[in-house]
Amino acid sequence: MANEFYALLGRMRYITRWGLMRNTFSENIQEHSHQVAVLAHALALIRRDVLHLDGPDPDTCAVAALYHDASEILTGDMPTPIKYYNPAIKDAYKQVERIAGERLLSMLPDALRDAYAGYVLEEDESVVPVVKAADKLSAYIKCIEEQKAGNSEFDSAAVATMRSMKKMNLPELDWFIDNCLEPFRLNLDQL
Repeated sequence: MANEFYALLGRMRYITRWGLMRNTFSENIQEHSHQVAVLAHALALIRRDVLHLDGPDPDTCAVAALYHDASEILTGDMPTPIKYYNPAIKDAYKQVERIAGERLLSMLPDALRDAYAGYVLEEDESVVPVVKAADKLSAYIKCIEEQKAGNSEFDSAAVATMRSMKKMNLPELDWFIDNCLEPFRLNLDQL
């Protein structure tokens, strides 16, 4: 049997995000996953080293974030307004994601499946909130970048995403918003 897992991961670059929105530049899930990994790592480090709170390992958070959208290689990116329209759709989509994740895992050699399962299936309950926060943060940064380019299409998404982040009540996310988010509004010469 061929081990297609890694070849399929390479196809993440063909899955475009924000399909219902007019974008000034496209974003694919490979780029998004990298940014979420960087942000999840940062959030876990902030929790541990700045706020001195217990939490998940930063490296584990980064790796989990790399794979958080891996199932979308098989499912595509479902727009947020549809995915969260009602609890039945949300639950059904979670099942679809799980089936897709299990299918991806079946494409690995037996000896590697367990090592990837927790990441692909998002099974570590201590890591999930950090990755979800980083995912929302990445979405908000996309909104900022689109707004900087003069695209008002992302104005309401920015408001809704910020509201969502505030509801998470994660001190490391709040710290990042207060201390690290503003520079995303600057251009290269201002940084």
